[in-house]
Amino acid sequence: MAELLLKMEGIEKHFPGVHALNNCRFELYSGEVHALVGENGAGKSTLMKVLNGIYKRDAGTIVYRGQPVELSSPLDAKHHGIGMIHQELNLMPDLTVAENIFIGKEFTRSIFLDRGQANRETKKLLNSLNLDISPTTQVKKLSVAKQQMVEIAKALSDNSELFVMDEPTAALTEAEISELFRFIRELKAAGKGVIYISHRLEELWQISDRITVMRDGQYIATSDTDKITRQEVVTLMVNRVITEERKHKSLVDSGAPVVLEAKGLTAPGVKDVSFTLRRGEVLGFAGLMGAGRTETMRALFGADVAVRGELFLHGKKITIKNPGDAVSHGIGYLSEDRKAFGLAIGLSVRDNVVMAAIEEFTRGVFMDDAKADRTAREYIDLLSIKTPSTSQLVRNLSGGNQQKIVLAKWLIRNCDILIFDEPTRGIDVGAKSEIYQLMRQLADSGKSIVMISSEMPELLRMADRIVVMCEGVVTGELDIADATQEKIMTLATWTMK
Repeated sequence: MAELLLKMEGIEKHFPGVHALNNCRFELYSGEVHALVGENGAGKSTLMKVLNGIYKRDAGTIVYRGQPVELSSPLDAKHHGIGMIHQELNLMPDLTVAENIFIGKEFTRSIFLDRGQANRETKKLLNSLNLDISPTTQVKKLSVAKQQMVEIAKALSDNSELFVMDEPTAALTEAEISELFRFIRELKAAGKGVIYISHRLEELWQISDRITVMRDGQYIATSDTDKITRQEVVTLMVNRVITEERKHKSLVDSGAPVVLEAKGLTAPGVKDVSFTLRRGEVLGFAGLMGAGRTETMRALFGADVAVRGELFLHGKKITIKNPGDAVSHGIGYLSEDRKAFGLAIGLSVRDNVVMAAIEEFTRGVFMDDAKADRTAREYIDLLSIKTPSTSQLVRNLSGGNQQKIVLAKWLIRNCDILIFDEPTRGIDVGAKSEIYQLMRQLADSGKSIVMISSEMPELLRMADRIVVMCEGVVTGELDIADATQEKIMTLATWTMK
């Protein structure tokens, strides 16, 4: 029988106004991949941060390899052989791949750093993951997907016995996910233990042995993966039935006016892209990673410089040179990376909600705190944002609630056109359902939405039309009545060369 590697019992954790963990438990055997799932805010990441020494537990016990342990810091956890790959990238962008992997455990010759040995050891690690990345490349020059794989290599370099993987595939392509799963299976075969956190529930039946569900900071249930269905897991997670039916026909009238038209939009990574967006429409943009979808919208929004192309708003030609121009024309952009581009995570919920319309909440150089607080409370209620108060720091909220705050920011600005870039990335099924409902309500009220998504079921559920891109060009457009995953994938892998 496999060795019990980890046992956590009675774990408690409180934050101001929040009982984050309530009598939680979890166990992991050597050679096991144990999935940990739950809605955003369920306590999964908090429990793992207790295991990693980032948070000090208020009560409970942790037994690792048969011995009670006190984990006071990530370094302490690392010394015990516990490695954690965080959902949010934790790399130093100006350092090289090798420098990031071996920071704190540098190779030296006499008093000098031995960069050659660090590069050679890094190359071995990267080769084990089948990654074609140079050890001397600066991390900031890598895609988000490759940065994630560097995080995994960094954890591997510590020779850990237990690996915590928090949303490791959120930014990976299908090919990269296959490589990651291959390596996880190798870890399992070597007797290592893996705790796997993911909102992509379909992955769990590919990679995990058992599944533990958490809800509202509490342990709910554990099951062998092959003895539970996806719907049963979802119901345990949200305590209600979530339906995931696709849309069978467009909800937009054929005579609905065109509110936005792009003609020949060209920018770095974008070649001669044209499309129209109608009033009340959800226009999906599909494609594989690197297809140019985000680049197209950033050029449209003025975040990147367009080389050429024309934009028409309600039939009138407009010029957008920067995001301020876009906002003045009633266009809002919810970025794929909400923490980097959509939120000021060190500020309060209130400050983030009113940020895009700050002029409405200031008198001279002073903030009208009472007005800002009232408005923030209105949108907290409207969008069902879970926060103990308007003064709560955004960094302490779950991903789903952070996404709702970004949405509130643009709703206050009263934008008529909203660009959603991967709106449910890193968000659980319950919060996804709420975001979908909010988007549908916005479209029904006459707002127009552009939705970029890498999840085809999401596009088939929400979009009225789907524009498909590959290598920076539009390869096709599908009405939702005719769209299938097979047709989307065919267009997404077809180049015009």
